[in-house]
Amino acid sequence: MRRMWLGWLILLGSMTAAAQSIDDLNIQIHGYATQGFLYSTNNNIFTTTSSNGSPAWTEAMINLTSVPTPKLRIAVQARYFLLGSFGNSIILDWAAADYKVNERFGVRFGKVKTPWGLFNEIQDIDPAYMWTLLPQGIYELDDRESYMTHYGGVVYGTIGAGKAGKLEYRAWAGEGYYSFSNGAFIDQAETGYNLPRNIQGPLYGGALHWKTPVTGLMVGASDLTDNTWTAPITYQNGSTFVTGTHTTVANSQPNYFAIYEKGKWLAAFEYERAWVHVTSVFPTLPSGFFLTRQDDRTEYGMISYKITPKLTAGVYDSQDTNRAAPLGPGRYSKDWAISGRYDFNSFLYAKAEEHFIEGTNLGYDLTLNSNLKPNTNLTALKIGVTF
Repeated sequence: MRRMWLGWLILLGSMTAAAQSIDDLNIQIHGYATQGFLYSTNNNIFTTTSSNGSPAWTEAMINLTSVPTPKLRIAVQARYFLLGSFGNSIILDWAAADYKVNERFGVRFGKVKTPWGLFNEIQDIDPAYMWTLLPQGIYELDDRESYMTHYGGVVYGTIGAGKAGKLEYRAWAGEGYYSFSNGAFIDQAETGYNLPRNIQGPLYGGALHWKTPVTGLMVGASDLTDNTWTAPITYQNGSTFVTGTHTTVANSQPNYFAIYEKGKWLAAFEYERAWVHVTSVFPTLPSGFFLTRQDDRTEYGMISYKITPKLTAGVYDSQDTNRAAPLGPGRYSKDWAISGRYDFNSFLYAKAEEHFIEGTNLGYDLTLNSNLKPNTNLTALKIGVTF
């Protein structure tokens, strides 16, 4: 909550500096709220009791935007999120001031969206896409806060290339922030590791989007790099607690993607490599050194078609393999998804999706899955209102 004040200070400060009326500031308020339902045939997913059917998936957003001058845009977004056993709080989703000099150069700063991958910048805009769940190998629902934003800045622009189309660039740097309630830490907490209230550290990256001469086709690449992050850690060893150091070694996560939109059709592809090298050191324990390696290669292909002005259907195949893991179901996750969306009107919509999941690399929490099965089907339903 304390970081939410950053957004309000950015907005209020700009209002004072401009010394303009409310009408001149061109303020707009938008938002949405969704309620989801999860049912799985075998394993419980996202820390919910989904094998019995779970409605523990609620989200609400409110966005306040001000345009005090034609070149300056200031916005802040607050988010309420509940998913299984984590969330259930209001956070500052992002808050940024954006100054666009011209088409070739602009800059935004604050808690900004990280322009990494194909869909990272729109993860928070559920009404904007048809999928109930984006491919989880890359856009993890329980780890969204970590990857979607950072504290720092982004420079961006568009450069014309004549008959070759246009080239859009983005470059960013700042500090990443992983909150204590982040889903990435659930497995560690269940095995006795207690990390501090937050983990943070420097990151940087860049992206290029080529809008090709083929109308509707964009091809791009991005890379997100984290420096080495270190934080204190506590481990429960029987009835005692020991302290140590948790270190994530510097790593990069390249993405390569393409999207094609024509008429009622949309097709997209993305490939990502995410490798992690984590060490935990406990000086007072005889075997006080623990090493975790992860080398995930994820790819998906998706296609959708707008059947009627209100009804859209689609399918995607997402595959994730941890090449550092031993052979077996824990090494991979293969997810076929069949999806549909119906827009009742401009304010009310519903989504339905069926997933056929093989393997357990998806990251099931251990407490709710004492007898983890290699395969499970997942039904994900969602209804949303937007304004």
